[in-house]
Amino acid sequence: MDVRVVGWRRGACLLAALAPAAAAAQDAFPNRLGSGVPSPSITAPAFPTGPAEAEASLTLSAILAGIGEPLRTGLAWRIYDDRGDGNRPSIVARSTDPEPSFRLAPGPYVATVTYGFASASKRITMAGQPQADTLRVSAGALKLSGAVGDQRIAPAQLAFSVFVPVGTNSEGRLVRSGVKAGELIRLPEGTYHVVSTYGESNAIQRADLKVENGKITDATLNHRAATVTLKLVAAPGAEAFAGTAFSVLTPGGDTIREAIGAFPQVTLAEGDYVLIARHDGQVYTREFKVESGMDRDIEVVAKGS
Repeated sequence: MDVRVVGWRRGACLLAALAPAAAAAQDAFPNRLGSGVPSPSITAPAFPTGPAEAEASLTLSAILAGIGEPLRTGLAWRIYDDRGDGNRPSIVARSTDPEPSFRLAPGPYVATVTYGFASASKRITMAGQPQADTLRVSAGALKLSGAVGDQRIAPAQLAFSVFVPVGTNSEGRLVRSGVKAGELIRLPEGTYHVVSTYGESNAIQRADLKVENGKITDATLNHRAATVTLKLVAAPGAEAFAGTAFSVLTPGGDTIREAIGAFPQVTLAEGDYVLIARHDGQVYTREFKVESGMDRDIEVVAKGS
């Protein structure tokens, strides 16, 4: 019994003696500053990072090609990134200033400027240094008006459509419709087909006009037409019947214009017409002629049919 007790105590003493050695073996880098300070750990070496590429300013301006006149109004600028990966480039900046300045990171870009329907573009590479560049726009302008003989037509009575001819089709591609008289339309240099409509019927004139770079083409399209006032009366010169429905036809029977009222006004190209008036279930007709520049009343006398 005593031997077993002594043996156990000796084993305990042996374990106690081996414990510091085992602890020392487990801690290859002992903390010599005390338990309050964490032991150092081994990490991958850290390398210093280079400075970020700085943005720089890009200042742009636009001039008319050929004559070099600066463009100061009506400009719309866009800057696209030029990644060259086949995807559609995205817009990174916009401006409508005459000489905009953009802050851009280094890399390739495409700068575009739109002046009315004319435009220009240029590839630009930024490299962290300020740059300035000028885009050349090939453009002129159209300014349109209308007249009957020597008499100017009021702008509110006119509407123009501008086309680009394609092959033998003069109206191949519509550039813009609903253009008002006196309005300045900025266009790329070239030849355009213009259709002028006077009133809301068949008084139409056409012309091919050339737009030259840096110039305004001021054109007046001359209409051969007149404005007539339609009336249904009981006798010549009498008061017109209200609520009359009128139809204006060509001699071949094609309807040109329809209107309702006591005395509606219709602008028509010169030529021969048939007027039909309907009132209180009765129908009345009359043939008449339109002569260019001669505005007048066209009366239909309500005779018994």
